[in-house]
Amino acid sequence: MHRRAASQRHQMPRPMGHYPPHGPPSNRTVLPTLIDFLRPRKSRLRATFLCLLSLIIVTTYICLLSPSALSPDHFLNPYLSKQPRGDFESPRRPAPDPETLPRLAHVFPARPDVSLSPEQELGALTAFMAALPQNVIPTDIDPTQQIDPQLVLDFDTRNPEAEKEINDIVLDVWLSNPVVLFAKFHSSVSRELKAILNDMNLMPPPTIFDVDQRADANVLTPLLLRLTNSTELPVLLIGGSSVGSVDTIRELDSRGRLKALIIDAGGLPASARKLRKGRR
Repeated sequence: MHRRAASQRHQMPRPMGHYPPHGPPSNRTVLPTLIDFLRPRKSRLRATFLCLLSLIIVTTYICLLSPSALSPDHFLNPYLSKQPRGDFESPRRPAPDPETLPRLAHVFPARPDVSLSPEQELGALTAFMAALPQNVIPTDIDPTQQIDPQLVLDFDTRNPEAEKEINDIVLDVWLSNPVVLFAKFHSSVSRELKAILNDMNLMPPPTIFDVDQRADANVLTPLLLRLTNSTELPVLLIGGSSVGSVDTIRELDSRGRLKALIIDAGGLPASARKLRKGRR
């Protein structure tokens, strides 16, 4: 019985990590492990990992350490773009001949912002205000000067097609908003004009801005007066043109001319819509 138990003990498997008294496993055990590590599949994984690491390093360098390399001027016009002092003396980029600079300026002209006419400025301003209620004019601008186009236009005004885009915006805003009233909420005259327009039951309905309720009222009021050649609010625009003083608006309304102006601009009072349906 004692010998059988001893024999069974000798046949039991050794636990993990247990080595015989003569030391760790021989090369016969290490060699298969090394071969398995060097298999082609693991080599591909290592190569993929190294490529991704290299890509991350290069991207980080370009974005953080060398942002100037991404600027358009760096590719289009290296001589006219802003360069650090002494950059022309660098052996990598020789200083250009002074006579070459005018030719370079002709090839790569600086594109200034487009200059807006008063009509374009009024149309762009109205489109900006009508797009979103929270669109406001910065309060630190000078309303006596032309407004910066970038404040009211959502595209690059240095684009060669900027003039065409502005004209399209102005045309679209007056087609979409044939009747625009810049009013004052706490004003009896403004309430009178609102009532006149409301009685016409216009389609599309008039676009009304209560200027004195806006955060930019202090700069918007003189800006509108400059662009419309008016002396005070309210200001009524039909087809993008100011109708005139309140007395003029009253007279036009009493003679039926106000409604005709609105129809010519693309607005339809209820009476005109009924007439069109009758003709059909």
